[in-house]
Amino acid sequence: MRLPPLHLLQAFAATARQSSISAAARELHLTQGAVSKKILALEGLLGVDLFGRIKGRLVLSPAGLRYLPEVDSALRLLEQATLSVMTLRGRGGVLNLMATPTFGAKWLIPRLPHFMARHPEVFLNFLPYSREAAREAGFDCALLYGNGDWPGMESHYIAGREYAVIAPPHLSADQRIRRPRDVARHVLLHHPAEPEAWARWCALHRVDHPSIRGGPQLDQVTSIVRAVMAGMGLGLVPRCVVQDDIDAGLVCSPFTQDMEGGAGYHFTYPENKQHLPPLASFRDWLLQEASGAP
Repeated sequence: MRLPPLHLLQAFAATARQSSISAAARELHLTQGAVSKKILALEGLLGVDLFGRIKGRLVLSPAGLRYLPEVDSALRLLEQATLSVMTLRGRGGVLNLMATPTFGAKWLIPRLPHFMARHPEVFLNFLPYSREAAREAGFDCALLYGNGDWPGMESHYIAGREYAVIAPPHLSADQRIRRPRDVARHVLLHHPAEPEAWARWCALHRVDHPSIRGGPQLDQVTSIVRAVMAGMGLGLVPRCVVQDDIDAGLVCSPFTQDMEGGAGYHFTYPENKQHLPPLASFRDWLLQEASGAP
């Protein structure tokens, strides 16, 4: 099958984006006649009309509407691949990264200016996170929560095994938490990734809670923090993603001793991508940050 030349697809995408051949010509630094010829050539190759006119206005045809998203996607992929190869002759490039929302926002992003200053040759592209996407291989690396065992993936522990109890900062005298047994007077908020966390904490501290699994379940740590701030109950969350909220006085941590857990946030990547130069740079920096090294 013959593929359309790239310059024809670029003319089509620009014309569709601008809804004007003259505007597309200015964008592409071509004459209007040259752009018109490219559109006609592409339509001739495909055997369909990609544009029509309604009351003198240029609009996409039904075939053009179907074709445009695929062309745009292909052009973006080509642009990204070209940038990756050209950047410092292959030593850098684009790194497609996925991260759990809370850890990405609270732990990773505040540290990224240091990485960007040290490695300007690496361009981080954050992909939308979902548990389903985390099981697929459409990314170069990811920061995921779990025990570190993902088939076909290399994994390095970063943070998150230390769990802290968090409470509203201003509780009434009869609701204040001074000892572990005081937790039994409060609603417990749960995260689906750690449904037994509160049961383990209560067993560790010999707390007999009347509804140890009965509290609300929220699917993001940030949602649990907001619920605690609103007075809905107590949270049990990784300290690494809540310490800034504790320091800011948005929530309080009534106990100095955290509960140690087996799971945490890990840096993971497919085994066949471990030698990618931008991934190696990011991994080395990330592990240094996790160790607390200067």
